Amino acid sequence: MTKKCRISDSKLIEFLDLGKQPLGNGFLNKRKKVKEYFFNLIVGFSKKSKMVQLINVPKKEKMFNKNYSFFSSTSKYMDHHFEKFSKEIKFKIKKNKISNPVIIEIGCNDGIMLKRFKDMSHYGIEPSKNVANQAKKSGLNVVTSFFNKKTVENIKKKNKKIDVFYAANVMCHIEEINNVFKIVSKNISDKGFFVFEDPYLGDIIKKTSYDQIYDEHVFLFSAISISQLAKKFGLKLFDARSQITHGGSMRYYICKKNNYLMTQNCKKILKNENLMGLNKISTFQKFALKVKKSKQNLNRLLAKIKSDGKKIYAYGATSKSTTIFNYCNIDSKLISFYFDNTPIKQNKLSPGMHIPVLGFDKLKQFPDYFFLSAWNHSREILQKEKKFKKNGGQWITHVPNVKII
Repeated sequence: MTKKCRISDSKLIEFLDLGKQPLGNGFLNKRKKVKEYFFNLIVGFSKKSKMVQLINVPKKEKMFNKNYSFFSSTSKYMDHHFEKFSKEIKFKIKKNKISNPVIIEIGCNDGIMLKRFKDMSHYGIEPSKNVANQAKKSGLNVVTSFFNKKTVENIKKKNKKIDVFYAANVMCHIEEINNVFKIVSKNISDKGFFVFEDPYLGDIIKKTSYDQIYDEHVFLFSAISISQLAKKFGLKLFDARSQITHGGSMRYYICKKNNYLMTQNCKKILKNENLMGLNKISTFQKFALKVKKSKQNLNRLLAKIKSDGKKIYAYGATSKSTTIFNYCNIDSKLISFYFDNTPIKQNKLSPGMHIPVLGFDKLKQFPDYFFLSAWNHSREILQKEKKFKKNGGQWITHVPNVKII
């Protein structure tokens, strides 16, 4: 537990308490009785670093291990997104005239993006053994380890340089983020850059998407907080690009402080964040009130549907829904089953609330309602499940407001 900012060691001001929570991806084997881990999910803000972060974080070995249940390649949409992301990185490599580039991906998961750099000197660093092994089977250079000084120095020693560090939905997971920036600062080439994308604080505030807050998301980034963090290590934020992935993300480009001019788009985003108040505690205190209201509205709606004798299932056994269901005390009496296409989650129980998770092959009859827990993939899902809607089924969502669609 920390009451101090992980960036600046300054005081953290608590503004949101989401109660006792299990691990977001801690799906339970029905046959093995184990003591489930819980922690208090409380969010704070540092006036000095402008960083929003969790007060309590489980040990990383509990979250990222051989049983980690999130495989990036299960989403066709994300596969397409990473294709575009990799092309953008290749374009910048060419534009900046970086010859024979050496590339490191921090947290490569099953290699969904790293495989796009197979024709270059590439390295993935991934702590979760099961997904790392999947990447290795694809012929990728992967080190099964947490990102650390020794691993990076070994790669640099072998290749004489490192030109690009990149990460996708990983940096917000790393509690020791100061160390990451320190390692990048010391090892990146003069023409090189560090690019990463993560769920965006601005979108979370706008959409009241508090389900983006769970054990793995130690930090909720803004361009303001990343700019300040970069400066601390002699680096500079020079570009920022909004993304629609994960319900709203931001891509940040970092370089050595005397390289690359800041783009106009980055300047615009920083200006907008100041207008939104992403540098003020009052903004987050108002957000906390909206979260409480969302909980009340969702509980009221689900109770009304169940009192009418209707069936509700959840679509997508997401880590985000772990936060919602545990915070709102939604158990199998309200939502009978989760349905998910990830084999490692199927035939297990959801974290905390112990709702059974089934594969879609077990869905013999549509429910009256699906709770859209994977709302960030709503376009993909609604297009795919037209038959459900045609048969009279309805969707429940809580983002940006609790409603039936």
